[in-house]
Amino acid sequence: MPFSKTASDALIQDANGGMPRLLEIMRRLRDPASGCPWDIEQTFDSIAPYTLEEAHEVADAIARRAYDELPSELGDLLFQAVFHAQMAQDAGLVGFDDVVRAICDKMVARHPHVFGDESREKSAEQQTKDWERIKATERAAAGEQGPARTLDGVAMGLPALMRAVKLQKRAARVGFDWPSTDEVLAKLVEEADELTEARASLSEDEIEEEFGDLLFVVANLGRHYGVDPEAALRRANSKFTRRFAAIEDSLAARGKTPAQSDLAEMDALWDAAKAAEKAKKIPD
Repeated sequence: MPFSKTASDALIQDANGGMPRLLEIMRRLRDPASGCPWDIEQTFDSIAPYTLEEAHEVADAIARRAYDELPSELGDLLFQAVFHAQMAQDAGLVGFDDVVRAICDKMVARHPHVFGDESREKSAEQQTKDWERIKATERAAAGEQGPARTLDGVAMGLPALMRAVKLQKRAARVGFDWPSTDEVLAKLVEEADELTEARASLSEDEIEEEFGDLLFVVANLGRHYGVDPEAALRRANSKFTRRFAAIEDSLAARGKTPAQSDLAEMDALWDAAKAAEKAKKIPD
């Protein structure tokens, strides 16, 4: 039952209102008569990009060890979950309690070694295999049509590098994998050579396809090295941002902008920024 206006206002202004406060704020934002026009007109499709963005901002705060930002960033991500749940409730699909019940039931079912009678004396690798086995059982119980396939359930909406690794891990579990990094490195060289040699004769679509093959092998190499490609690329992005900012600062001290410089000067400043970081022991 909805709160009265007075009770609703009191809850919304209660700094200790917790989850009920957030749910009531969301309900009020989506209220057709008195809510926010922007929030009211949103759909699952329009909100989904914001959900991904907020998840990445959480990951970014963690990568930067900016833990003081986590309450705000995690709150933004939580709000996205509440937003989707409210839209689902408005459409008569499910309510927030259904969302909470679903995740609680799932976690209990997938951790029999914690909440059931299975032994906890098993490796993380074995627990991962058990997790996948339980997921496959769940999919079968849900009545999914057709034979179970190895790559079923790897979400299309994941970032491409992350999805590539998940697909490769699934295939590896049934033996479809190179035995060592040597074969992956050889394939990487092969794909790079193909792209280099054929780029003059390929169409834009074909170049994109070949480039995608190259990235897929790079993701596979990261998996074999135990490196998360998404995390590695975020780190590289941060490094590039940091060092280019140092270039701009150095140019500004000379009364110049990047547009007034040239590649040789900026490349030298890049090397200087890199050397300065190494002197301060800032990791690459």
